[in-house]
Amino acid sequence: MRLTGRDSKRNMAGPNAPADVEISTCALTQVRKYEPGDLTISVEAGMPYVELAALLAGHGQMLPLDPPFAGEGTVGGVVAANLSGPRRRLYGTARDFVIGMRLATAEGKLVETGGMVVKNVAGLDISKLLIGSFGTLAAMVSVNFKLAPAPPETRSFAFEFPTLEEALIRRDAILASVLQPSAIDLLSPEAARRAGLDGFVIALQAGGNEGVIRRYTKELAGARVLEGDEEGAFWTDIREFTPRFLADTPSGVVVRTPVAVSRMGSVIPSGRPAVARAGSGVVYSYFENAAAAAEWLKGKRGVIEFAPESDKDGRELWCAPSGDFELMQRLKRLFDPQNLLNRGRLYGRI
Repeated sequence: MRLTGRDSKRNMAGPNAPADVEISTCALTQVRKYEPGDLTISVEAGMPYVELAALLAGHGQMLPLDPPFAGEGTVGGVVAANLSGPRRRLYGTARDFVIGMRLATAEGKLVETGGMVVKNVAGLDISKLLIGSFGTLAAMVSVNFKLAPAPPETRSFAFEFPTLEEALIRRDAILASVLQPSAIDLLSPEAARRAGLDGFVIALQAGGNEGVIRRYTKELAGARVLEGDEEGAFWTDIREFTPRFLADTPSGVVVRTPVAVSRMGSVIPSGRPAVARAGSGVVYSYFENAAAAAEWLKGKRGVIEFAPESDKDGRELWCAPSGDFELMQRLKRLFDPQNLLNRGRLYGRI
C-alpha cells in the first residue's frame, strides 16, 4: 500500500516499492479549525503548503518551516518528510510546531492524538512518531500546529569570503555575539554563484522592530544588505536549492550530513555545491550522480536524501543507523504488523 500526497518528493528517502493500492491525501485540503488569537491551526494533510502559508500571512502569522518543494508539496508531506529550511536555527523543526494529529492506521482506525492546546503534555505524544516517518507507520489525515507571529520587519545580510576558514570565523563570531538571527546559512562558492554571490558566503536574516533591525545593521557593517523583493528572492533561492538542482541535474544526488557546528568545515565537499544550516549543524551536499555521492560519503555519517529511483536499489542510503534503530523496527511492527505501508521508504531500512 502506497501513501502519497502530490508526489513532489518521490525521489526522497528510500525506493517506492511496488504497491497494489495507492492512497492519496490530495482531496483533504480543508482548514478544520483556526484560532488566530491562540496561535493555533488544524488543517487537513492534503492542503498545499503555500496555501497554508498565505492564509497565515493574512493574519500576520507564520509556520516558519521553510520547506523545499513548498510550491508543490502538501502539509502532510512536509511533516512526513520532516522538512525544514533556513529559519530552523531560531524556530526549530516540525517537532517544535506539531501539537496534535488525526491519523488513519493500516487497520482503518482513526486516531486523535494531541489537541489544539500548545502546552498539551498529557500522555504519549504519538504524533511525534509520525514526523519524519515517510508514511511507514500510518496516514496523516490532519495536523494541528502552534504558530508564530510574523516579525514586523526583516533584513538580511551576506558576507563573501575567499576561503572556508574565513567564513567559519565570521560565523563563529556571530554565534558568540548578542545577535540572534532567525537564519544563518553557509554557501559554498558553487552554491553561492547560483544565488548571485561569490566565494564562501555567510548569509543571515534578522527579524524584529525597527530598533532590532538598526542594531543588526550596525553590528554587521560591511555586509551586503538585502531587503524587500531582493531579500525574498534570495531566501527562496536558498529554500528551493534542492528541487532546482534536481530539476537541472536529472541524475543528481543530495546528501544530508548532520555534524557538530564546530566541525562543519570537515563535511563541506570541495568543488561541489553545498548549503549548510550554519547555526544548526546540517549540511546538504550536491553531487552529479549516485556514485560520486557514495564515494564522498564513505566514512561519514549521513544519508542519501534524494536520488533517482533507479540508483537506490542495492545502495546504502542511510549509513550506520544509531542504537535506537531496533526501537524503530518495533514501532513499525506495532503500527503496521503486516508491513503494508510504504515499504522501504524510510531510506530502504523500514
